Amino acid sequence: MKPRVSTIALTFIAGMWLATPAWTATFSFTTGSPDGRLGALSRPASPAGIETETADDFILPQTTVITGAKIFGLIPLGTPLDHVAQVEVEIYHVFPKDSVIPPDGKVPVRVNSPGDVEIASATRDSSRGTLSFNASLAISSVTVPKSVVNNISVGSGGDGPATGEAVEITINFTTPIILPPGILPGDQYFFRPEVLVTGGNFLYLSTTKPANFPGTTTPDLQAWIRNSNLKPDWLRIGTDIIGGTTFNMSFSLSGFTVPEAGTPGQANCHGVTISALTAEFGSVDAAARTFGASVKTVQNAVRLFCQ
Repeated sequence: MKPRVSTIALTFIAGMWLATPAWTATFSFTTGSPDGRLGALSRPASPAGIETETADDFILPQTTVITGAKIFGLIPLGTPLDHVAQVEVEIYHVFPKDSVIPPDGKVPVRVNSPGDVEIASATRDSSRGTLSFNASLAISSVTVPKSVVNNISVGSGGDGPATGEAVEITINFTTPIILPPGILPGDQYFFRPEVLVTGGNFLYLSTTKPANFPGTTTPDLQAWIRNSNLKPDWLRIGTDIIGGTTFNMSFSLSGFTVPEAGTPGQANCHGVTISALTAEFGSVDAAARTFGASVKTVQNAVRLFCQ
């Protein structure tokens, strides 16, 4: 029988535990700083054009609460920083999860791409108050030799060089994103930020591509892109569009791991095959929402279930 505790009781008990020693570990992940090779469009539908999404993968060693992120991109020269008007983040599983099988066959390959649709519970959007952000100027003028903006098709070569101001966008998830681990090949996630720039575009900047994630044998996957015309499919920015190369995108994630959270089907919650968070709340994201994004309370909830 699964252990159950009412939300009222849990809130009371969690408040009593606020003085207990920290039992989680700090989490950080980064693909590295921009390398100046590529800028790829990533924007919501706007007067500038149709929605276009650029995504790259990451790995989680344990159940993780993601509280912040950082991305780099180009905006048009002379654009005021307050014209960075909206940021949205989506997380995807790796295909074939969350996807129609078999795929439609309209792109060369879907293996190792993001899935057809995002993980709905992990979407965060500044327009909905689930994230806040700050844009700062990193370099006043940068030219990248390659860009992908409109020519999102196999063998197009992209859209040539692009020049703009390099900005750093620091993101705070006011409702944290909580995800189970994914350390095996095919179990990692894709991170997809979109940025709305008034009067212009945001070109997400690339970074050097590592061979593997540190401390694992899981291969690093390359960056993918799609627009509304291509959905639900994705194309590889390097292999399919530019040709003869691969790209990573520059981003970092921060938060903390929850070692005792448990994973469905795995005996890693003191030998109990349950997910400690979903046992009470139905999903890990629902746990964060229930407590008004109080990550400390969610930590305590997990500890309670895993005793």
